[in-house]
Amino acid sequence: MRRKHIAPAVVLCSSARRAEETLERIARSLSDDATILIEPELYSASAGDLLERLRRLPETAGSALLVGHNPAIHELALRLADGGPRRAAMEPKYPTAGLATLRFEASWSELDAGMADLVDFVTPKSLQQAE
Repeated sequence: MRRKHIAPAVVLCSSARRAEETLERIARSLSDDATILIEPELYSASAGDLLERLRRLPETAGSALLVGHNPAIHELALRLADGGPRRAAMEPKYPTAGLATLRFEASWSELDAGMADLVDFVTPKSLQQAE
């Protein structure tokens, strides 16, 4: 995240132990100003539920990070991403600790399917190959 200059303004994290452990591992990469919200409802959320949660973010939040669970995260990323050079790599699998970076030009409340470009998709395997 540091290398790619990813600094979310808001972090929405499931209350599941593994999700919180992931959050602990990336905490050094987060800005001191980041708002971190641990939300139990993210544990069993569907892709639609996650989209609805993102739509409720304040418009002042310039960026957000979801730390959650598959298959919902994978389905949401595919639903939102209209294109981008890494979309084909993301389609078959969204591995544990994968990170999809999406960009869109609408407000949070307007966010919908196909509105985002997949800017990057990083997996643990791709990080190992880059070393």
